[in-house]
Amino acid sequence: MIKLRKEGIFLVNGKPCETYDVSKETARQGTIAYQILNNHNQKEDDSVLHIKFDALVSHDITYVGIIQTARASGLREFPIPYAMTNCHNSLCAVGGTINEDDHIFGLSAAKKYGGIYVPANQSVIHSYAREELAKCGGMILGSDSHTRYGALGTMGVGEGGPELVKQLLKNTYDVKRPEVVLVYLTGKPRRGIGPHDVALSLVKATFADGFVKNKVLEFVGPGVKELPIDFRNGIDVMTTETTCLSSIWETDEVTKKFYETHLRPECYKELKPADVAYYDSMIEIDLSKQESMIALPFHPSNAYTIHEFNENAAEILAKVEKEAAEKFKGAKYDLVSKVRDGKVYADQGVIAGCAGGIFDNIVEAAAILDEKSTGNGHFSLSVYPTSVPTSIELTKIGVTEKLLRAGAVIKPSFCGPCFGAGDVPGHNGLSLRHTTRNFPNREGSKPGEGQIAGVALMDSRSIAATAACGGVITAATDIDYDYTPYEYHFDKTVYENRLYYGYGKANPNEELILGPNITDWPKMYELSDNLLVELCAVIRDPVTTTDELIPSGETSSYRSNPLRLSEFALSRRVPEYVERSKACDKDERARRDGNVSDKIKFALSKVGNADILSKNTQFGSCVFANKPGDGSAREQAASCQKVLGGFANICYEFATKRYRSNCINWGILPFTIDENEKFEYNEGDFVFVPDVKEHIATGKEEFAAKVIRKDGSTCDITLYVKGLTPEEKEIIMDGCLMNYYARHNA
Repeated sequence: MIKLRKEGIFLVNGKPCETYDVSKETARQGTIAYQILNNHNQKEDDSVLHIKFDALVSHDITYVGIIQTARASGLREFPIPYAMTNCHNSLCAVGGTINEDDHIFGLSAAKKYGGIYVPANQSVIHSYAREELAKCGGMILGSDSHTRYGALGTMGVGEGGPELVKQLLKNTYDVKRPEVVLVYLTGKPRRGIGPHDVALSLVKATFADGFVKNKVLEFVGPGVKELPIDFRNGIDVMTTETTCLSSIWETDEVTKKFYETHLRPECYKELKPADVAYYDSMIEIDLSKQESMIALPFHPSNAYTIHEFNENAAEILAKVEKEAAEKFKGAKYDLVSKVRDGKVYADQGVIAGCAGGIFDNIVEAAAILDEKSTGNGHFSLSVYPTSVPTSIELTKIGVTEKLLRAGAVIKPSFCGPCFGAGDVPGHNGLSLRHTTRNFPNREGSKPGEGQIAGVALMDSRSIAATAACGGVITAATDIDYDYTPYEYHFDKTVYENRLYYGYGKANPNEELILGPNITDWPKMYELSDNLLVELCAVIRDPVTTTDELIPSGETSSYRSNPLRLSEFALSRRVPEYVERSKACDKDERARRDGNVSDKIKFALSKVGNADILSKNTQFGSCVFANKPGDGSAREQAASCQKVLGGFANICYEFATKRYRSNCINWGILPFTIDENEKFEYNEGDFVFVPDVKEHIATGKEEFAAKVIRKDGSTCDITLYVKGLTPEEKEIIMDGCLMNYYARHNA
């Protein structure tokens, strides 16, 4: 169904061609991606793009920190449309008043700086961006990793909050010119196949070896016209899980109809590759061969066809149990017991968010469940439409009634089930979800307290088929049902009644309303001449997600309070990290006051004169992980480390550009080591990097460092910091992005 071609390829008049008499560099400009990137590039630079976006989007886990950072850096008003949705911290009973305090802050900021404010439960972030901000040929930057609107002709990029701060301060998003991957679609999906099936197959084929990492996926081919717009959106939003940078699709009459339906016909234009375009690699997808899929814990790439899974369920689930035992101490995950009498039983189904809660997914799920029952056993089904306009249309055409009669529960627009803040399954539960991720603890369990559950990703159609079978995992292609697509009608009335549209209407006299949980960032110091770090967490898993670096779920209530949030850093992966890092921070503050701890003296004495070195050697904590930062764009994965006294990450490679950027923007040295270097060091060992500030300033990319083990022995290690832009060098030397702006605005 999916074929990967590592070699470059031309697209000539819409058809792949291995050779053509045009230079690759010239033909690369003919891709849709480069047509858009070049239009948004602000500087002539052969290697780096300097992008200004058309709009920004954030939700209520991220916008407070972004605005607080921008405000400290000189923000006066929002220079482009900036939509702030309230779709993550919508459960205002969690954490007392603090979630609603964030919402009140958001509305006051929209009035003060000229923003768009979307109240709680009106729309999830990406649904709103599709409905009201996307436009063909445009670019949107979002502080959420699933910022993807390629199917609507808009290049979306998900990054950490500091990158949005740069845009708010009229600076650029700087990125190396990316490779572009041709995704060539053929065929037509059969009945029962949905966008999540295609998406999970794509993630499975590309994630493990980084086939599309930091590249742009460009979807073209005869198969595109066979897909409704919701099907395209459903695939597109999941491209984030491949670790690509962005995505873009050719546009057609289906795209045009979307913009007409959403009352913005002027935002449509035809996008297609030039007659000759060059791509750095290719993915071929035959939609007609797609099977119903399931992705087992703990990653969307851990995917199987549902038929293959059901045939080998005991063996596959035993592997998941083994992985859980290795990851989590003190919690036994029993999944094999889900296999009974040759069938596999799930405990829960959820259809929600930017991937699952879209109109067509819910309509077809209702068709499958029409006149059927989800049963009165343990299995339950919850459905979260992605926006109120979607809910209104579902109600008008009777879909909501069908689902309610079948036993489903209809819930408001909310992203919670995607990150563990809604519909948390019971201990040892297996939840089937049409959401974006199934990382460890994304369902809300707490293995450290003996609670464990897991999420398997499935398309809404197969979730509905499973619900109709009382929780027995069933492929939608295996059941008969009648389905006639409905034409969607967008009713904007509720938005006109409830949303605050403030772009272009900034009022500097408006007071920001700050609840007691909303705090400023603590003071951060510039980089010293030398750096000494203690390894406070050593994680040897193949990949470490941002959910492990800073958990989602209940922690979201504290995203506006850097100090309180930092208490959760690595809490579900290395619980000892916080206290270890705090101890380093205490020693560093004492060093600045002239009181050098015995720990610092011990380490520095192994590399030189401790009394002299202690005067210009910064001390802090460090995290080692093989490949950190897969998943969420949330900056707190890095900022919490810095707040606790973290100054470096060491890894073989960063899982995503956005996590590396977050580290840089918070003044955390993004060190890598050679893939052949054995990192045999442990928590409590030290790493000394001499002349680090000078090397960063002069652009040196190789750092000769020393490891000081707990027993006093030392050894050499070579660290690398490659490809820093001039601005990134300054940010690291200044200690963080806020310090950089404070210096420039002084």
